[in-house]
Amino acid sequence: MRAKPQVETADKPYRTIFQEYSEAFVVAVILAIIIRAIFIQAFKIPSSSMEPTLLVGDHILVNKLSYGIRVPFTDARWPRFKDPQRGDVIVFIYPEDRTKDFIKRIVAVGGDTIEIRNKKVVLNGKEVQDSHAHFFSNVVLPGALNPRDNMAPVTVPEGKLFVMGDNRDYSHDSRFWGFVPVQDVKGDAFLIYYSGLDFQQVRWNRFLKVIR
Repeated sequence: MRAKPQVETADKPYRTIFQEYSEAFVVAVILAIIIRAIFIQAFKIPSSSMEPTLLVGDHILVNKLSYGIRVPFTDARWPRFKDPQRGDVIVFIYPEDRTKDFIKRIVAVGGDTIEIRNKKVVLNGKEVQDSHAHFFSNVVLPGALNPRDNMAPVTVPEGKLFVMGDNRDYSHDSRFWGFVPVQDVKGDAFLIYYSGLDFQQVRWNRFLKVIR
């Protein structure tokens, strides 16, 4: 009686479930880091300066590719899909404390001359009808006392931006501390993905709301 041939098999070590999950977790973390560094970053709104467009507790996504990723040691950005434009809501490095990020709306770009007259924005000699601007006070402050409601004309230098919060009466912005360098812009805000002060105060109607 013939013996059945034996098939030789290599002794391969079996990966444990723990190893598989660990590798998947590491890959997920690496992808998250790459996405955060290059494509999209999440931020939480901490103040009322952009109300009613953005509320305290809104969690937003910022597109970091819109204006291009800054090339290290230069002012160049690549790939550059567009330049910052009036009306864009941007996240940028706060000029007076570079450890902080601010979010505001672009009101004027390089070459524009901007003035504030009795709370109204005057851009290049013409009053702007800004549907995003909201006011919660009827008090008009004189320019000699505070630039909030009256500011002398200034021309925005090339490569700089003049930004303001939509909540014009309660926003600390370019009226007070000057211009934002374009190279300090991290990206434009495009989506609210979650909103709430805590898990008991969730604003369901703001989920996945496009920021305009």
